[in-house]
Amino acid sequence: MHDRNQEQFTAWSAPLLSRRGFLGDVYTGLAGIGLTHLLAAELRGDGPAADSTSGQPAWQPGLGLTHLPAKARRVLQVFCPGAASHMDLWEHKPALETYHDRPLPGAENFVSFQGKNGNLMRSPWPFVPGGTSGKMISSLLPHMARHVDDIAFVHSMTSKTNTHGPGCVFMSTGHVQEGFPSTGAWLSYALGSANENLPAYVAIPDIRGEPPNGKANWSNGFLPAQHQAIVLGAHLPIRNLQRPEGISAEEEQATRDFLQTLNARHAAANPGSSELQARVAAYALAAKMQMSAPEVTDLAAESESAHKLYGTDDSNPLKAAYARNCLLARRLLERGVRFVNLYCASRASGVDGLLNWDAHKTLKSDYERHCPIFDQPTAALLTDLKQRGLLADTLILWTTEFGRMPTHQAGTSGRDHNPDGFTCWMMGAGVRGGTSFGATDEFGRKAVDQPVTVWDFYATVLRLLGFDHKRLTWYYNGLDRRLTDVHGRVIEDILA
Repeated sequence: MHDRNQEQFTAWSAPLLSRRGFLGDVYTGLAGIGLTHLLAAELRGDGPAADSTSGQPAWQPGLGLTHLPAKARRVLQVFCPGAASHMDLWEHKPALETYHDRPLPGAENFVSFQGKNGNLMRSPWPFVPGGTSGKMISSLLPHMARHVDDIAFVHSMTSKTNTHGPGCVFMSTGHVQEGFPSTGAWLSYALGSANENLPAYVAIPDIRGEPPNGKANWSNGFLPAQHQAIVLGAHLPIRNLQRPEGISAEEEQATRDFLQTLNARHAAANPGSSELQARVAAYALAAKMQMSAPEVTDLAAESESAHKLYGTDDSNPLKAAYARNCLLARRLLERGVRFVNLYCASRASGVDGLLNWDAHKTLKSDYERHCPIFDQPTAALLTDLKQRGLLADTLILWTTEFGRMPTHQAGTSGRDHNPDGFTCWMMGAGVRGGTSFGATDEFGRKAVDQPVTVWDFYATVLRLLGFDHKRLTWYYNGLDRRLTDVHGRVIEDILA
């Protein structure tokens, strides 16, 4: 049997080594690939496919199928690293006005991340009503205030850590330790790409740098390597995308065709090598992106009114750079990218609060620097998505790694880390806008009304995307791993 298989393989492979045989077989193979692609495209949908025997959804990853009817088809996650203060942005605490400069009751000697705390500290800025709902929001965010009627605020978030790196990784992957897949990687694995010329998952770092723990925030973890994010930005073009000088398009295509044949043979001989398959897929995607990437990143194609809306030409270079990334995020989403991570601010620095929202010492000056960068461009992105009808099937998340203390740090006018209560929010597809779920206590110290974990937050995200978070798993190291670990409950109250 072995000899017969060897003879058959030799007989099949011999003409492939000739020019005529090679071209003939490539033509036939490409026709089959095209047919398979067309059939796979027909399988992509927005709801579950029923299993004929069990009646349960016969879900398979990467085909656009879901466990449940989906409200959202894509996700934009705006991440503000540095632990943005909930009681200075999103959750109004009148008691801080009343008890300003008095000790926090029952915690007069409380020691937090950077040491002893001083007295309670009111927000340096008044809160004002926004939208028709009158939701109270910081006066630092006049543009975002126009969107509160479409937002579901979760004011009772909690974290497992009070350290920035693990906190960012926890909010991005559902695990404090590095090495687990990010939310975008899970979605790439679950749904696959909706655009064959662009990646399923893109991370857009801030011009000031990567967030704490860097690439671990958009890692594929133990999922196949093809599901990690492609890093892209208006200030950060994809490297090595252009064809080298002296190589014609015909020569490049012939080389690709030959490499495709060699790669297919090598992959067949090494079926368990996801890194090899991801590398092959990455090179194939890179070839397609030689045409698509320059188009999607060409912000000059946008109208003057669009640039004015976002503030891309603002005199503040940091605001203008973030605005261009917001505009790029919209262009990626409308072209079928499944998940976009958009970062506003970056890692910690030698001066607390300089590069991100980590306002330990000088809260007022730090946030008066950060909020104008964030406010107009982010609000413009939300407005633009809504005007284009994309909000109907796009889920928008605003996240940060944890909150801040209601007191000031001893000897400073800033706030220390607080993992026991903070705010995140959702907007868009399937979300009940104009709602506020849960709350911290009267001072903003701890989540007391319906506390929410990161796992609850992402169980809800997956439900909106059409997935049962307990069934979206990957077997690794002896366990069926999940984005929500072994926890998570859907926050039904914020679902439309």
